[in-house]
Amino acid sequence: MSSLRGITETGSILDRIVADTRDLRERQKRDEPAAALRDRASQYDAQFRLTDAIISPRGHAPASAAVQIVAEIKKASPSRGVFVADLDYLRIARDYTLGGAAGVSILTEPFYFQGDLAYLRDVRLELAAGFPDARPSLLRKDFLVEPYELLQARAYGADTVLLIAAILDEALLRDLIAEAAALDLDALVEVHNGAEAERAVAAGATLFGINNRDLHTFDVDLATTERIRPLLPHDAVIIGESGVHTRADVARLHAAGVGAILVGEAFMTAPDIAAKMDELRL
Repeated sequence: MSSLRGITETGSILDRIVADTRDLRERQKRDEPAAALRDRASQYDAQFRLTDAIISPRGHAPASAAVQIVAEIKKASPSRGVFVADLDYLRIARDYTLGGAAGVSILTEPFYFQGDLAYLRDVRLELAAGFPDARPSLLRKDFLVEPYELLQARAYGADTVLLIAAILDEALLRDLIAEAAALDLDALVEVHNGAEAERAVAAGATLFGINNRDLHTFDVDLATTERIRPLLPHDAVIIGESGVHTRADVARLHAAGVGAILVGEAFMTAPDIAAKMDELRL
């Protein structure tokens, strides 16, 4: 266990990310205390949770799609480096919306993924203005370990937050799921193996992301979803994460029981985002 309550060491890159962002988290708490965050949260339109966006899509997201798309805005990753040197994140968010994304995932971690909380805030305001009552759900994609970060996510425009089971013990995961609900946030709980899946179920998760990427080797295997899906409740909403590049990949994950896919790299590197979204839609 690490020195912070409830945070589990994994022996993977996650440990470095959590440790390297600790000072940033403390500085953010000083610069923008909870009271200021609560004031900021009042500026947004109504929340649209990712579970609802997948089960009952609206706007340009096709209700008849067998698998909904959660499209990611990601400038870089530790495994692949920089995808887009000059990230026009507002244009990409609009393209995703018009392309029928049920959700838009936005990386806010600054050191390893070159994300920024400002991306989340700006996208929320842009899409709420441009697509009233028809925007996608917005996911804060980050490595969140404290209740303050959930309030921060809400204050910067998130509808949904990512909670990674690998770095959170069951008690902390349960607490953060409850805290998210109190803030009118959905909690996407990410799992990588059977043990994490069991812990996530025990903690009360209902929205799961099955990450097909091995945290130690960065290898991707879609069989991960096929192994883990039977361990989760039959009525849970499941998102397949990582390794989706072709329509055949989507079909395989659909057969395994996912209701949505989270795709970043394939869109970030595509010459035509709309065409790639059409390709991947079942």
